[in-house]
Order: sequence, then structure tokens, then C-alpha cells
Amino acid sequence: MIQTEVRTDLRQLAHDVLARALRAGATDAEAVVYEGDEFSARVRLGQVETLKESGSRAVGLRVFLNSGNAQKVASTSSSDFSDDAIQHLVDGAITLARVTSEDPFAGLPEPDEFGQLEGDLKLYFDDVNQMPPAERIETARRAEAAAMAFDTRIQNSGGADFDTGTSHKILTNSRGFTGEYRRSYCGFSVAPIALDEKGGMQRNYWYSSSRTTSLLESPEEIGRIAAERTLRRLGARRVPTQKAPVVFSPEIARSIIGNIFDAANGDAIYRHATFFADMLGKQVAGENITVVDDGTMMLDERGIHSNIQIGGFGTSPFDSEGLPSRRTVLVKNGVLESYVNNAYTARKLKMRSTGNASRGLAGNPGIGAGNFYLEPGTQSPEEIIGAVKNGLYVTETMGFGVNLVTGDYSQGAAGLWIENGELAYPVEEITIAGNLKDMYRNIVAIGNDLVFRSSSAAPTIHIEGMTIAGA
Repeated sequence: MIQTEVRTDLRQLAHDVLARALRAGATDAEAVVYEGDEFSARVRLGQVETLKESGSRAVGLRVFLNSGNAQKVASTSSSDFSDDAIQHLVDGAITLARVTSEDPFAGLPEPDEFGQLEGDLKLYFDDVNQMPPAERIETARRAEAAAMAFDTRIQNSGGADFDTGTSHKILTNSRGFTGEYRRSYCGFSVAPIALDEKGGMQRNYWYSSSRTTSLLESPEEIGRIAAERTLRRLGARRVPTQKAPVVFSPEIARSIIGNIFDAANGDAIYRHATFFADMLGKQVAGENITVVDDGTMMLDERGIHSNIQIGGFGTSPFDSEGLPSRRTVLVKNGVLESYVNNAYTARKLKMRSTGNASRGLAGNPGIGAGNFYLEPGTQSPEEIIGAVKNGLYVTETMGFGVNLVTGDYSQGAAGLWIENGELAYPVEEITIAGNLKDMYRNIVAIGNDLVFRSSSAAPTIHIEGMTIAGA
């Protein structure tokens, strides 16, 4: 009963803000109301280091003033829901809009474009808030204890965290769209520190995340995996500079593949600030590469693409402009089939929005992914590694070294050296380099280990002919 009253109040607030903006002279307007709760606990060496719990509510307003064939647009936001504050919010937006430059591409989507996915997408679960704080803290403590007990070389800890969050969002605009949804999130992680016989230290981590506490993995299992990942880095060394095959673990492969989304961003395309400019319908990757953005996806309890269980981490009924979420194939069999657009970039490119508008409370929408992934192959990670005579298995990258205009890629890396199909010894203090235009064409193997632990995912991938700069 309480939740229903809160939802009604927030929805009424959104409609009230919208109505005031139109009365104040806005040609079109859009209001967003957000409410969220967050919890975070950090445990280190069994003791609680930090404990945070917070709640927030805020409203955002975007107004448009028609100016001939163009629009003037401005936005404001406030966390104060008092009547005076709301009026100040509206007056401020109108005042700002009057002094901004005209933009022929600005404006809300057309009325026939609005919509939302129907039915329960299973984005919200009550158990996230119902789990007692003491149990959340104990989960983090158990994960850390399992990691510490795994091996005597693990003598310290970077800590373990348990986080939860719930949110409620309402979007309404002057063209007849109103939608709302709630989301929940929970997860925990642990980062053990290992010491070798020479006093060298290494650390790594592992984690579990879900929309519901019932699908979180065992803290003992997460602690064990984190310990194994940390121990295998002990005794790391550099390798000689060379060209060699590089195998990327799933958590690193997803960032490699994620650059495809950035390169296909409609804003970058319009500005010719990406190596995908003018490449629509052309081959940009090997024929084994199919990349999808799917804001409708459902996952099973293992975090695998499915039509059952729960909504994906990037699933939502509509985007930040009120267009229904959808499935978009960006690259199919190596061919660039689609850019990703919001309403603004779609107008610039004379296309239609792909339902990828993303925004906070203030500012104009950007472009964001739903559930973004590389379709899996058929080989196991062990089979992929086993086919490499000499090469690098990357488990960590550092820094930012991607130039989307040229495709040049260069990042610090660490991982394990492969000899005769086996993981032989740990490697660090190296740099891996190549060009994304070549890298996407040289992916010679794709793993079958696609698992979503966030809104983007990729399986293990093997790329031929990269430069490894080392000793």
C-alpha cells in the first residue's frame, strides 16, 4: 500500500512539472522523476571499515521553445520537491532556453515513435531491500574469509564489499508518453592480496551480481575464485617485445568489443570522429563476428541469455526519450548493419532512433547501450588456449589507449604466458598494441563462455598478430 502511494505521488509530481512548463511557455517539455536507495558495506580483515546507506529523490525538466524551423532547449534539475523549488525549476529552464542558440535537430521524438515493452520484465525484486544489513555484511565477511583461508600465501586483503541499490524512474512528456519502472541490484566482491617468497605482492578480485539476492553465488565460491586469480599472478615477469597471438579473458574481451558500440555511436558518426564513418553496409570485422545490443533481453540464473528468469542488467521497457527498448544488430557476420542513435543523432543522420537514448536528470540525452554483447562461438576457453603455441592470455588492462578516429589501440596489460597450449607463467609490465580495424578482422576464435555479470559481455576471444611490448 505504501509503495502505491509513493508511486502515485511521484507520477503526479512529474505531470505537475510538465503542466507548469507548458503554462510557462514551453512548446514541448519532458519531465523525469527519480527515487533511489543505496547500501554499501566494506569489510577488511573481518572488520567493518565503512557502512553507507542513502536515499535520494530528484526531478529533471527539459523544455523546448519553438523558433521557426529550429528549437531552443534547456534543462534543469532539483532534489527539492517543495512548491517554490518546483516553480524555480520551471522558471529557470524557460529562462535558460530563451538565451540558448537555436538547434534545427533538437526536439522530442515524433508521437508515433513512443512506446514501451509490456509485461513484467523482472527488473525489481523486494528481497534486495529485505535482506538484513547484518546478513549483507556477513556475506562480504564470508567471501573474504574464504579467500584468506585458501592458501597461506594470502596474508592480506584489499577488502570485501556488499552493495545494493533500488531505483524508481518516471518519464513523461508533452507528446502523450508516460512510463515508469523500478530496478534492483545487489552484488558483492572480494580482493585478496598474496605474498611470494621474495616479498612481492599481487592482488586480484572476483564478484557476484544480480537483480535478486536469491541468485547471488556462494560467498565461499567467490572467495575461492578470487584467491586462485590472485595466486596465479605471483612471480610475474616481463616477456620480450614480439608479435604474438593474444587471448583475451571475457572480462577484458568485453572492453575490446565495447569499442564497437562507441565507434557506431551516431554522434561520432555525424562528426566523422570514428573509423566506422561511412562504413554502413561494409565489412568491418571477420565473418565470425556478430555484435548485438538488446534492451529487451532476459537472463537465466547463470547470467546466460535466455527467455526466462530475470531482466538483464541493461534491460528496460523504454529508453530515456520514451521509445521502446529493442534489439539492434550492430554487426552481422562482420558487416556493419546499424549505427546506434537517439532522436537527435537520428535527425542529423536522416535515420530513425534505435531506442538508445540515455540521460540523467539534466542535460540532453546521450547514447547508451542496453545489453551489449558478442555472440558466442563453440569452443571452450581451454580449447582456444590449447590451440596457441606461444602467446599471451590477458586478464587485466590498464589505462586508456583507444583512438576511435584511427582505431589505434595500445594498453598496459598483465596476464599469463601461453606455451604449447598451456598457461605457463604470469606476465606483467607489458603493453599490447594493434589497430581495432585489424583486430576485429583477426579474431580467429570465439569462446562459448558468454556470461552477463553486467550490461555488457563477451566470451573469450583469440586475436592474431598483436604487438606485445616488453623487455
